[in-house]
Amino acid sequence: MAETFPLTLAGKEKLEVELKRLVTEERPAVVKAIEEARSHGDLSENADYDAAKDRQGYIEARISEIQGQLANAQVINVSEIQAENVVFGATVKVVDIDTDKEMQYQIVGVPEADVDKGKISVASPIARALIGKYIGDQADVKAPGGVKSYEIVEIQYI
Repeated sequence: MAETFPLTLAGKEKLEVELKRLVTEERPAVVKAIEEARSHGDLSENADYDAAKDRQGYIEARISEIQGQLANAQVINVSEIQAENVVFGATVKVVDIDTDKEMQYQIVGVPEADVDKGKISVASPIARALIGKYIGDQADVKAPGGVKSYEIVEIQYI
């Protein structure tokens, strides 16, 4: 049996949208491209056919991956969480103790992590250091350049 993992409601919805697009748009388009490439004759030297088959392989693998993620996800509605400490789904504002730089992260499931958008994986070193902490606590993160220390200044479940 596959192991379940946490996923926010927003992350689930994003995966469902991607799955629908792949199944209803991408898959039919690549099938059409393969049929068109086949109509051009000799497949052994047909770059369009090879590219379309490669794309089909990628699409089918991604569909399978998303279906597996959705099947094994434990979906959590973050807005229903009532906790004073940092748990999965929390949006945490921290201050870097060395630089006084303020940052905000939301702790999300692995498939929905996007550091550029401030969404960090529950499995990441920063998230692991933050989980269980309260406002005012210090979280120490072991980074390649040494230990980084952050003070938790705000915790929200939005």
